[in-house]
Amino acid sequence: MSQLIYFCGSMLGGRQDAELYARLIEKLRKYGTVLTDHVGDTTMTTEMMAQLEYGNEKSIHDMDMRLLEKCTVVVAEVTQPSLGVGYEIGLAVAAKKRILCLFRPEFRNS
Repeated sequence: MSQLIYFCGSMLGGRQDAELYARLIEKLRKYGTVLTDHVGDTTMTTEMMAQLEYGNEKSIHDMDMRLLEKCTVVVAEVTQPSLGVGYEIGLAVAAKKRILCLFRPEFRNS
């Protein structure tokens, strides 16, 4: 069964991980459709996000909520602390979605 995958990772604090996110998203495509492949967009800079070139904050939130509701599974890269990712995981728990959290222990804060 093909999955509808909601991938999340830190957008503001994790842009240095965009390439990793892109590789993870590519691997996830073997299991289904990734609804949030923009998270791995390596051309998106922090400055672009600050200028909200992808829409205003409400439209971004509304789009993410629609995709989160539609998905069958959530995959979250949680190495980089992110309130947004935590919020998305909390909503996924409340909606009884299957969740996989990925963490790189070598980057653990001391």
